[in-house]
Amino acid sequence: MLDDSDDIHPLFHGAPSTTEFKKLRKRIVRHTREAIEQYGMIERGARWLVCLSGGKDSYTLLAILYELKWRGLLPVDLLACNLDQGQPGFPATVLPAFLEKMQVPHRIEYQDTYSIVMDKVPEGRTFCALCSRLRRGNLYRIAREEGCSAVVLGHHRDDILETFFMNLFHGSRLATMPPKLVNEEGDLFVYRPLAHVAEADCEKFATAMNYPIIPCDLCGSQDGLQRQQVKMLLDQWESNHPGRRQKMFRALMNTRPSHLLDPKIFDFAGLMRSDPDEIIEKSNEIPSLR
Repeated sequence: MLDDSDDIHPLFHGAPSTTEFKKLRKRIVRHTREAIEQYGMIERGARWLVCLSGGKDSYTLLAILYELKWRGLLPVDLLACNLDQGQPGFPATVLPAFLEKMQVPHRIEYQDTYSIVMDKVPEGRTFCALCSRLRRGNLYRIAREEGCSAVVLGHHRDDILETFFMNLFHGSRLATMPPKLVNEEGDLFVYRPLAHVAEADCEKFATAMNYPIIPCDLCGSQDGLQRQQVKMLLDQWESNHPGRRQKMFRALMNTRPSHLLDPKIFDFAGLMRSDPDEIIEKSNEIPSLR
């Protein structure tokens, strides 16, 4: 985005002019655009429900989508949405005030899912699974009410890696959060445009832009979460071998079903050897001159 032009979006007012920040911003834009194009997210004229939690990732998502839209690379309408889940102490005025100031079309929805989670989840158990299901159900409903074809989430590369290892260690399966999927009802897409973006880049970007970050006190109040343990493990690997996160992420994009063990995705039983006579015949053929 040309920050010295008159039509700069308010989301980028006050953007640092340092070379380091410009490189960061360019990198996030490039990675986001790559994911959007690679996974076929664009439906021209569609409307996206961009979900905001108030965290660094969702602020980065919103800003980068508006930059792509400003550049003419994202021909869709954007509607920002925050679901206030009734957490005690949640600063309910922060996001509405921010979105008004930034001139971003938005919808703020209040649903007390916090009380449901506290009532249903036994003491000592984590809240994440039920909280996520309730949140997702409400977001799907809002998307339908607003005429949106997609729910857009701020999960980044590190979220996807952590989910992969969560499934590996605790779910006994090779799976993660895909950049694009269709919901169970089949009427909405779920997109993750930041799929290629590193968490550290989101944090640097949101901090540099001085966006009003809202912590997730509900999840953050629980110690020893499995996801936190996986994150610590990945941090240690990255510290010992810089670049390992990106290599592992690239591996998720380079799978070889024939070199795994799942007969549902590769027909091991139907695998046949070549006829020995055919092999001998081919080896004795005189190569043609070119």
